[in-house]
Amino acid sequence: MVDLRVPSSISIQSHKGIYEARFAPDLLNDPSVLLEGEPHFIVDSNIARLYAKQLHNVLSHPNVILVDATEQNKSLESASRIITELVAQKTRRNHHLVAIGGGIIQDLVCFIASTLLRGVSWQLVPTTLLAQADSCIGSKSSINVGDAKNIVGTFYPPTKIFIDQNFLRTLHQNEIRSGIGEILKVHAIDSAESFNKVASSLNSLTHDLDALQPFIYSALTIKKRYIEVDEFDEGVRNIFNFGHSFGHAIESATNFGVPHGVAVTMGMDVACQIAASRDLLPISESNRMRAALKLNYLPFIDVQIPLDASMNALLKDKKNSTTELGLILPVGQEANIEKVMVPPNDEFVEQFRIALGALAQ
Repeated sequence: MVDLRVPSSISIQSHKGIYEARFAPDLLNDPSVLLEGEPHFIVDSNIARLYAKQLHNVLSHPNVILVDATEQNKSLESASRIITELVAQKTRRNHHLVAIGGGIIQDLVCFIASTLLRGVSWQLVPTTLLAQADSCIGSKSSINVGDAKNIVGTFYPPTKIFIDQNFLRTLHQNEIRSGIGEILKVHAIDSAESFNKVASSLNSLTHDLDALQPFIYSALTIKKRYIEVDEFDEGVRNIFNFGHSFGHAIESATNFGVPHGVAVTMGMDVACQIAASRDLLPISESNRMRAALKLNYLPFIDVQIPLDASMNALLKDKKNSTTELGLILPVGQEANIEKVMVPPNDEFVEQFRIALGALAQ
C-alpha cells in the first residue's frame, strides 16, 4: 500500500550498520554539510555545469574530480583513472568520498569506496529521479566489462544520502520517464494496488515534482523492507530485477539508445507478455500492467530492437544458471513477482520475438 506521507528521513539497516536517506530540500541552497570532514568529491560534469553557482563551494574544493556520466565510463578503466586521481589527492582511510550525480556516478563511487584502501566511507547526493527513488539505497555497485553490463560489483552502502528534489528540475523528460519506470517496478513488487496507484497518477508525474515526492518516499520504504532481509541479493531481493533482464538486453541491443528506466519499463512489458504466453499470468493482468507501462515508454516505441542482439545479451545475465535463464516474471492472479527458471529453447525465443515486436504496437 502506498504511504503518501513524506517524513524527513529513512533509516536502513545494513551489514555496515545503519545509514540514513535524508530528504534535504535545501541542500542546493546550502551545501555546507557536504564540506564537513575530509571529503573528496566525484561529480557528474553535467551537474557541475548546471549547478555551478549553487555548488560553488563544493566545486572550488581542492579535492574535486569531474566525470562524464556515460555508460562507457561505468567501467574498470574509468574506476582506475579516478582512483589514480584520488591517490594523487592523498586520500586516507579517515577521509570520505562524496558522489554527486545519478546512477553511473553512484556505481563508480560505491565500487571505488569499497576497494580503495580496502574500504573508505562515502556519501551520496543522487541527482536523478531513478537514483532518488530506487538505486540510492541497497548497497550495490555495478560496473560494466566490455559488453557485459553490471557484471562486476560490490555491496557497500554509503554512510549518508542527501535527497534534494530540486535537482530534478533540470532533468530531460526522458530521464523523468526513466525514474518513473523504476517507481512502477518497485510498486508492482509491492502489490497490484500499489502499482495501480502509480499508474493512475502517471499523467501528473511526468511534469509535477510535488506529485512525485510521495512516490519517491513510498518506493524507498518498499525497497527498504526487502534489502534489510536480503542485502546481498541471495534470495527474495532478486525480484527487484523485474524488467531488468529484458531491459538490459534492450539497452545493449540498441547501443543504449533507450534510457535505463525506460528500457526497464519495456522489459516489464516483455516479462508480462512472456508470463502470459507461458500461462503463468492471466492475460487480463498482463493487459492491466501494459497500459501503464506503454504510456511510460511511448516515445521510444519506434526504436528498432534486434532479436539476435537482445538474445545474446539476455544469455549473459548474471541471474542465469548454466543451462537456464533466471527471469523475474509476474505470476498468478495477483501478479506476484517471482524468479522463474526458463530454458532458452526455440519456444522461448519465439515468445521473446513476439513480445519485442509487440512493444511497437
